[in-house]
Amino acid sequence: MRVFLIHVRDPQFYALPAKTRAKNGRIRVMGFPPIGIMSLSSVLKQAGHECVMFDQANPDTPNEVILEEINRQQPALVGLSFLSTTSYPYAKILARQIRAANSKVKLAFGGVFASLNAALVKLQCPEVDFVCKGDGEQLLLDLLERFDDPSGVAGLTWAKDGHVVQNSGRPMERHLDQWPFPDREGLPLDFIESMPLDVPAVLSMERFTTMQTSRGCPWPCVFCDIPIFNEGKWRARSAQHVVSELKYLEECGYGSVYFVDDHFLLQPKRIEAICQGVMDAKLTIQWGIEGRVDSVAQHLFPAMAKAHCRTVMFGIESGSQKILDRLKKEQTLEEVATAVKNAKAAGIEIVHGFFTVGNPDETVEDMNATFDLASKLPLDTFGFNRLCVYRGTPLWQEYVKRGLVSETTDWYKYFKCSEIDPTCLPGEVINEVRRQGLKRLFIYKLLHYPIQTFRLLRRFLRFMPARDVAYLIIKPFLGQKKGSTKAEVLSRAVEHGEMKDAAAQLTQITDEMLHDVMEASRLERLHIQQEAEGSRELPMVPAASTRDLGA
Repeated sequence: MRVFLIHVRDPQFYALPAKTRAKNGRIRVMGFPPIGIMSLSSVLKQAGHECVMFDQANPDTPNEVILEEINRQQPALVGLSFLSTTSYPYAKILARQIRAANSKVKLAFGGVFASLNAALVKLQCPEVDFVCKGDGEQLLLDLLERFDDPSGVAGLTWAKDGHVVQNSGRPMERHLDQWPFPDREGLPLDFIESMPLDVPAVLSMERFTTMQTSRGCPWPCVFCDIPIFNEGKWRARSAQHVVSELKYLEECGYGSVYFVDDHFLLQPKRIEAICQGVMDAKLTIQWGIEGRVDSVAQHLFPAMAKAHCRTVMFGIESGSQKILDRLKKEQTLEEVATAVKNAKAAGIEIVHGFFTVGNPDETVEDMNATFDLASKLPLDTFGFNRLCVYRGTPLWQEYVKRGLVSETTDWYKYFKCSEIDPTCLPGEVINEVRRQGLKRLFIYKLLHYPIQTFRLLRRFLRFMPARDVAYLIIKPFLGQKKGSTKAEVLSRAVEHGEMKDAAAQLTQITDEMLHDVMEASRLERLHIQQEAEGSRELPMVPAASTRDLGA
């Protein structure tokens, strides 16, 4: 059968100008590739099916082109994959556009949000025939085999005689080595490595991709849905399988790869075997990971650095032990300091810290402690994001019990905690404390870590216009721009993904308004692209998105 797979994104990924295309002629995009649909595509092709992929990051395949291709090629199934609450509005609109243009093609939703809200999604978006829950590899194969009668497809939600049917759950697959490597060549895009969470700082112009070497995380952080989605389990590919893929990627010309594992630093023997395998194969591809600061694998940081691990990212969250306990991080400030120092001492080039602000029960003193901690740690980069709550997390369940959100009317929405939780600081206070905290942090870094800061800025200057690097430095010292209309704010949010501050708004507006905003955003994107085509420099994300980069 012919299958179309579409990766639905918040429109915050950016194509570089045509004159900067890769040597193979592909458009280059800042950000992470859609490893989900790439993995499914390789599974489908191995089973003898035909698969065509689309990524909404590709300016050559806007929705209009996707609709034309669906009508021209008449696939048996169109799968829309998206990860989060904030992508759901775009998935709904695209599904409705597809259904309006083609009444026969079968539509399916997949991804974390769809998995955790399958029945509700099916009710709210009846245009979609199937909602797929959990791992998609075997589920999709089973669905294509039982297309006419999907009643026996485990993990599927669908409708029969006007009623939503939820089939039995699918057992969690532990043998991950059975699946082929993702189909990276089937999508006509090349990706370049930038900082996470839409911060527009280019780390390398080498060919970049992602890998998933394990799935799941068993820790109970209140803001995270990963343990629920993965049933509290952690599953991993073998070290040999991981090294084989790294070798394959290097042969294909990739220079860097980021492991999108929820917690890579969990099993020391496996990490040691991966590092040894990389060194034995004499690979030079650089890689990055995310992990917890309380990992027992920190003695392997030197081996990781020797095996070309360039980036380690830690979920630190707060400089207040009270807030860490409130978030159920199950880590201490001492563990935070030890992990960051160990990573830098081992020779890891970029150590990043994820922090949250606007947490429940957080005071101004707690926020200041967070910025003080980030200042004193030898972090290379950092991000400070407003804490949000969405369905499927322990914090959501707490808010339901407290009457702050409704399971009936709010399940598809995304809230900044400070907007609904009276124990949070007001939004304007959070923004001001964050602005002042970033000023102190930048000054401290420049004075106490000048060499480390210079090295990072030198890396940025290789690939970015000097004015954009300068703006990243002076942004915290600038006052807040005032006077934007709501339409302007929403338009910029759709186009530039202004982190979580604006993402919450997008889930709470009507589909009709979202459609108007997306059209305004499309025109703005066209204007920006036309200006970029006339410049020799790489187009960078507008300043509204640069607030969370550190040096």
